[in-house]
Amino acid sequence: MDLIFDVSGFSNEKEEFTSSKRDVLKFLKIIGVDTRYISYTPEKIYINNLRFSKFSRTREATFKKQYPEIDVVRNKLFQKICSKASKVLSEEIKPNSRILMPEDKFIIELIMEPYTRKYGVELVYEGDYDLKVNEIILDDKVNDIFEGIFSGEGLNLVKGEDEIYPLANVSLDWINSFLKMDGQKLVESGNKNKLANSFSEFLDDVAPQYKENVVKASEFIQSKI
Repeated sequence: MDLIFDVSGFSNEKEEFTSSKRDVLKFLKIIGVDTRYISYTPEKIYINNLRFSKFSRTREATFKKQYPEIDVVRNKLFQKICSKASKVLSEEIKPNSRILMPEDKFIIELIMEPYTRKYGVELVYEGDYDLKVNEIILDDKVNDIFEGIFSGEGLNLVKGEDEIYPLANVSLDWINSFLKMDGQKLVESGNKNKLANSFSEFLDDVAPQYKENVVKASEFIQSKI
């Protein structure tokens, strides 16, 4: 059950809470939100796991009294994207590591931001790093497999030892549907092989859930070769 927070109880300290990221996250923690399961931006707070974040409507109302200019986004599709990403990242991220980020990739920024609190990582854009983000999405991963098969080169599932793959289990359709709803710039597929893309489009019509099965089957086959 939620505790009922009276913002007036903070009246003597209200001037201490600025609009800085540090103070916003501090306030969220005070009212009972687990900030390891939300993504911070200066304009919006995105919930990436509603149950674990404990960001109830009551807590949202308390937060909005203190920060009326910051929206709280309860997008279920974004929460599904984060769930898919977390299954990969939980196995790939090393605590307290420096992670090299791509420039101007909004969806990756949102997914990775909470890991600064969850695993204590540092997100960097240049210089030394321990791990770097590979931007490949599920569609491109599947098309890379098809391209390798059609060209006679075999399965193409080589992973970089220092790379992490936050979008490797997330489809382009999910990503762009969320970005469109949020008013953001859409992303494009990275694999431009016509034959692979045509075959994927055919399978989309007859077996919509095929992508993850193709990757799992390919990984299994490669592990046995």
